[in-house]
Amino acid sequence: MSNIVLAQAAEAAGSINPGLAAIGYGLGAIGPGVGVGLIWAAVINGTARQPEAQGQLQGIAWISFVLVEVLALIGLVVYFIASAA
Repeated sequence: MSNIVLAQAAEAAGSINPGLAAIGYGLGAIGPGVGVGLIWAAVINGTARQPEAQGQLQGIAWISFVLVEVLALIGLVVYFIASAA
């Protein structure tokens, strides 16, 4: 059942206007941008409060940063798929 739904979604994505796909990616890039800002703001705040925890905080921040940026890259791939038609 889910394969049928995915096939229908892929077929519908091929008929999206490239301009609309660009607007969708632009809106989709806002979330990761805000997320990255919040991650590093929390690291700066935590380091200011407890400087000896800087190494541990930065490790967690880099992992979170990568996960958030993957979302932005997935949005970019979806944009290229949608605008290729």
